[in-house]
Amino acid sequence: MGGMNVASLSEAAAERFGDYRALWFEGRWYSSGELHRSTQVLSGGLRHLGVTPGDRVVVSMMNCPEVGVTYGGLWRAGAAVVPVLFLLTAEELRHILRDSGAVAVVTTPELLAKVREAAGDVAGVRHIIVVDGATSPDMREVNFAEVASGSPDPAIHDAAPDDVAVVFYTSGTTGNPKGVLLSHANLLAMAENAQATHSFGDGQVGLACLPLAHAYGISAALASSYTRGTGVMMRWFDAGEALRLIEEFRVTITALVPTMMVFLLAHPEAATRDTSSLAHVISGGAALPLEVQRDFEKHFGCTVLQGYGLSESAAQCSMNTPDANRTGSVGRPVHGVEVAIVGEDGRRLPAGELGEIVIRGDNVMLGYHRMGLESAQAVSEGWLHTGDVGRLDEDGFLYVVDRKKDLIIRGGFNILPRDVEEVLHQHPAVAQAAVIGVPDPAMGEHVRAYVVLNGTAASPDELLAFCRGRLAAYKCPSSLVVAPSLPINAIGKVLKKELRAQLAAESAG
Repeated sequence: MGGMNVASLSEAAAERFGDYRALWFEGRWYSSGELHRSTQVLSGGLRHLGVTPGDRVVVSMMNCPEVGVTYGGLWRAGAAVVPVLFLLTAEELRHILRDSGAVAVVTTPELLAKVREAAGDVAGVRHIIVVDGATSPDMREVNFAEVASGSPDPAIHDAAPDDVAVVFYTSGTTGNPKGVLLSHANLLAMAENAQATHSFGDGQVGLACLPLAHAYGISAALASSYTRGTGVMMRWFDAGEALRLIEEFRVTITALVPTMMVFLLAHPEAATRDTSSLAHVISGGAALPLEVQRDFEKHFGCTVLQGYGLSESAAQCSMNTPDANRTGSVGRPVHGVEVAIVGEDGRRLPAGELGEIVIRGDNVMLGYHRMGLESAQAVSEGWLHTGDVGRLDEDGFLYVVDRKKDLIIRGGFNILPRDVEEVLHQHPAVAQAAVIGVPDPAMGEHVRAYVVLNGTAASPDELLAFCRGRLAAYKCPSSLVVAPSLPINAIGKVLKKELRAQLAAESAG
């Protein structure tokens, strides 16, 4: 058995917990033994298809049990998983297929047309493996069921610590996305760190609604391999369906992004469903406004535990825990991870001072795929430079204040968009808020706010007056737009670069 292979986690779980009813998905229960055996069978089928250690395979599906089986099968065979959110365009997918050097794609029928278009002229892609799909006459397309139809292959490729297990393509703020290289050692460290930090114990019922193609979703899934819990999986997040599943299966824990919390709070069934079983919600992926956390905890009677991480740190850095939970912070560094705050000159800053958050630990990436310069800039002497601004308090709790590049400088004053967003969230009519800097010939930049209302009426003037009563004059927005929605990525993080692009287009027009 491969000692250094992330697939060893599920192998150990199978030995420790045996066969039990582990996962519910769209009306059907799957046992842990059935899923484990499927992974072994698929691994053998992939090897037979010609997938060899070190090969990159793109996996682009909505959540379903086959996603986990595919990841496990690829890891057992020594291949690297390239998870791709199904929302990407054919053009974006083509870039990833080319850049990663993928030899195959695993997908589902509803995404097949897009995958065909993307893979059309990418010669390296030898196979398109389709779950529940009819196979085509050309040998390039094969049915997942056929690949996963042989006898179980118990072999696990013995990976070296720095063999690549996952290539995450981050939505870069400029240009094409970068491929974050995470090793088997990175993922094993991440799972062990999470378990040592949290230890929620057996018997939990978890709702899985984060996309498994995202670093946050994968980390939540791998961390759960240490406990004998039950999973209820959603193909895609839907607030009404999530509330129904929490009630039906007596869900005790889930991982969400703040936007999902906003949608759950606003849903009409939030008042009628029995969600009393929900004890803990882990929040990550984006900044959690204080008002949203307070409203969510009050309404659902649960504890929200905010955490922080990046794809580059295997979605991990710090985490609040039930016995050490400080509202407004993203918790203390998780087990095995060091966090420091550094100034512009790279020196460590004392508690309470604002600077760049840097991270060191076995979870920090190998680097970016084929981007030596960017890798050297991101990781220096073992420290990952996050580009996030934050501070540590006297007790070691981390506070993420903003993205370095989102900082607004107006007439020489530094303005943190988060400060303005927190104030806007205090207004009873505001559901979501995003603040960006806008070029200004006299002041350098001025503050522009975008707001989505929760159904209660409020005019831009009223919201601007609300800010003026609570913020220093230089921090107040000069302009405010009430929008029907904000541009968000697949896990609900607001895309400020799109707001800036819209604004640039308006100015040019």
